[in-house]
Amino acid sequence: MTSALTEQLPIDLGDANSGAIVPPTQFSDLSFSFSVSQNIDDVEPVWRALEAQGIHSPGQSFDFIKLWVEARKIASNNQFYVVGYAGGEPIALLPLHRKAVKGVRLFTWFPGANVGAYAPLVDVDRLRQMSPTQRQALWKGMSRMLPSADLIYLRAVPIETANAGRLFDELGTLQPFETLYRSQYGSWEECDRLQRSKSRRKHDRQQGERLEALGEVSFEEVRSGPETTSIIDTMFTQRSARFKAMGIRDTFVVERLTDFYHQAAQPGTGVDVRLHVLRLENEIVAVRYNVVWGKAMYCLISSMSADPHIQGGSPGKQCLLRVMKSVFGEEIGEFDMGAGFTDEKRHWCNVQVPLSQHYMPLSARGAMVLATHQWIQRSKGKIKANKALMKALRRPIQLFNRVFCGPSDAS
Repeated sequence: MTSALTEQLPIDLGDANSGAIVPPTQFSDLSFSFSVSQNIDDVEPVWRALEAQGIHSPGQSFDFIKLWVEARKIASNNQFYVVGYAGGEPIALLPLHRKAVKGVRLFTWFPGANVGAYAPLVDVDRLRQMSPTQRQALWKGMSRMLPSADLIYLRAVPIETANAGRLFDELGTLQPFETLYRSQYGSWEECDRLQRSKSRRKHDRQQGERLEALGEVSFEEVRSGPETTSIIDTMFTQRSARFKAMGIRDTFVVERLTDFYHQAAQPGTGVDVRLHVLRLENEIVAVRYNVVWGKAMYCLISSMSADPHIQGGSPGKQCLLRVMKSVFGEEIGEFDMGAGFTDEKRHWCNVQVPLSQHYMPLSARGAMVLATHQWIQRSKGKIKANKALMKALRRPIQLFNRVFCGPSDAS
């Protein structure tokens, strides 16, 4: 495998050689070697073996990322799949997209904020047994396999890995990011008992009655098939109306992402898409676009009708209530609602996962970008924590986004 990967290395990798063994004396009793490919199929066996140990989001799924690369038509010379080996056994995989953003050459995850969290694919037990110095050497060795650039930027990495502690602390420089919100229950009855007070149940019932007073209400789960096309079209139409009302750009349209979500919902992709659909008089009034992996369901997109006539019935909340009633049981034990705080997450989520951003500067410009980006993130955090300041800056920020923010500048 290593020799095959070596033949695919681009000519600008400098002195790094795919599969070269790091001298054991440098990293105590471990011998590291590394390989890199620009073809995702080359690393499929390694990826699937590491993925089988568990993932944090669809952003770590081989099928999801392969479809993303194909649907987004990402050139092979901008795809990099770096594998780290210990004693000849694969222990870590970094799938990276090379981009040029505002003149900065960087490596980052393939999707952006399209899923809640990302992380390297790793052999959890082997990584946990390493010392911090050894893990730092592993990540640095993997970074040296990449061609010249300014920065490795890895967003939304869980600070702790379940039952394994902080495995990614040595992955460059860390900056606290956001929080990921999840619901974990063994049954709907447990969820209902722990998350809904008597007043909450009464409020939900009253909203449901107002919606039902407008006509027949129905709810269903739709899986891959021809029906998904019209449902997803409606979902994006509802999202666009919501973005317009909020005065912000529609990233799904501007960045031409809608085709990917349509393709993912078709049979044979390996991505288990499930749409939860709420209808009023057979018209779609709310949709939730979910991906299932193992016993976890990840909500990637949600929408609801902007029709003021039905807002009193809160179709979005009624849809989510029915989702919560239907998902927990033998098959699904975890429902991931993504990063960032909202009322629905406050109402339903009993697990919070802190996320961090990781930076590995590869040049002087990259170090400067790191310092600037960290300052921006800290400033944003202070603004979000100050309601008066947030309110004062909301309109200037919306105006800035409309004037200056276009599609991602990626090469």
